[in-house]
Amino acid sequence: MTKLSVNINKIATLRNARGGDVPNLVQVTKDIESFGAQGITVHPRPDERHIRYQDVFDLKPIITTEFNIEGNPIPKFIDLVLKSKPDQVTLVPDAVDAITSNAGWDTVKNRGFLQEVITEFKNNGIRTSIFVDPSLKMIENAVHTGTDRIELYTEAYAEEFAKGNKEAVKIYADCAKLATKFGIGVNAGHDLSLDNIQYFKEQVPDLLEVSIGHALISEALYLGLETTIKKYLKLLQA
Repeated sequence: MTKLSVNINKIATLRNARGGDVPNLVQVTKDIESFGAQGITVHPRPDERHIRYQDVFDLKPIITTEFNIEGNPIPKFIDLVLKSKPDQVTLVPDAVDAITSNAGWDTVKNRGFLQEVITEFKNNGIRTSIFVDPSLKMIENAVHTGTDRIELYTEAYAEEFAKGNKEAVKIYADCAKLATKFGIGVNAGHDLSLDNIQYFKEQVPDLLEVSIGHALISEALYLGLETTIKKYLKLLQA
């Protein structure tokens, strides 16, 4: 079964909109885990517009599943990860002003930098993953960074699937096969939803984990959080 890690950034955005503590991030995290999610993902950004750095320290003691922290490995982020020691860190090359993640790493140009950062995290017992576009070249070069896993950037798949183009999943399947061949685990995320997750799971082999936030929280507005999570879990069991 592919694990479901729920990204709770949107919950933090809602909380921050009123400047208080409603909804309470700790309680929502406990509820999400009780509904069956196998992981919690947060993606703090330098401006802390949704997840705050303090949230990471508040959440760490109460998370009983897998804790995944995503972000651009600037010094402040690296320090946060080393202090909080999550189960997994996912490195994303976000620009400071990015609204959301919009590109994977160039594992050729950034090979040395990624090697250095990944080595430091692995020396501290933290599993590493890097966000990559569905490119065989980027997968081939990811091997040299020493990363434990890759996270396939799935926006292109989601856009094409919505147009009826199911062939768009093929490159993701090919990338997953290549990563597995090299001994790298495969995660995926970005714009995956109840509409497209099952086909992606069926077509992409050895998919270990998906991280879903925006779509899941949006769907939960209509279906409820518990029902939405259980629907994802059912689709990921195939």
